[in-house]
Amino acid sequence: MKQKRTLRRLAAGLLLAAMAFFAALPAAAEIPVRAVDVTYADTLLFPGQSRLIGSTTYVPLRAFCAELGEEAMTWDAAARTATLSADGLTLTAAVGAEWIEANGRCFWAPDGVRLVEGTMMVPVRPLARAFGLEVTWDADTASVRLTESGEGYAAPADAVYDPTDLYWLSRIISAESRGEPLLGQLAVGNVVLNRAASPDFPDTVHGVIFDRRYAIQFSPVANGTIYDDPAPLSVVAAKLALEGYSLSTGIIYFLNADLATNFWVPQNRPYALTVGCHDFYT
Repeated sequence: MKQKRTLRRLAAGLLLAAMAFFAALPAAAEIPVRAVDVTYADTLLFPGQSRLIGSTTYVPLRAFCAELGEEAMTWDAAARTATLSADGLTLTAAVGAEWIEANGRCFWAPDGVRLVEGTMMVPVRPLARAFGLEVTWDADTASVRLTESGEGYAAPADAVYDPTDLYWLSRIISAESRGEPLLGQLAVGNVVLNRAASPDFPDTVHGVIFDRRYAIQFSPVANGTIYDDPAPLSVVAAKLALEGYSLSTGIIYFLNADLATNFWVPQNRPYALTVGCHDFYT
């Protein structure tokens, strides 16, 4: 029996900061970069190599994995993708991707994976989740401290994601927002999960998508595209949403004003934000 998923709640300030970042991303040369210390077990890791780029701490992936005792990494130059295959952990990171994958799960890296002077640099927070570490930022010393969470490597996807939820969530995201940037697809997933968490809607992903209480809620249900295989990026967005990453826990409607024929939502619900071609409402 399905249980209603509890989404990770993000503070309003974080939402505003995230939206400001994506709405007006400065040129790369304008983003401040500085060295930052990263410690683990009271040991300074790879001194001089970690960077604070903007407000995100980046660490060198290969050196990080080696310090944690995992060195079986390969590099696909054509795909610009690094893969770590270790006992209990398979991790992939691709240059330019806004996520990393660990044991089939996706962890959000909204500032992207970077290649800096030939070294793959990965945001420390999603990487720490993959390795089962806690991250503490010390503003006074502008440094990061890593500690064991006690959970070990990230649990595999099939132990975390309800397969039915992932199946339908990835399909509705793809059908509604295929071709949109990852952020826009994630927001569509947030709408579905926010509805499932609300007492005003069915409490499962399937129930929300196929809800007909006040007529069909999603056009892909009417035109049949809900049954199409999802785009790969839509599967990533679904996994991120199921991990609890959210642009807003309040959005429960969305609309493409250029394609819509019914404007009940903007006429009756408070506007929240716009991502790509969709406007989102609470």
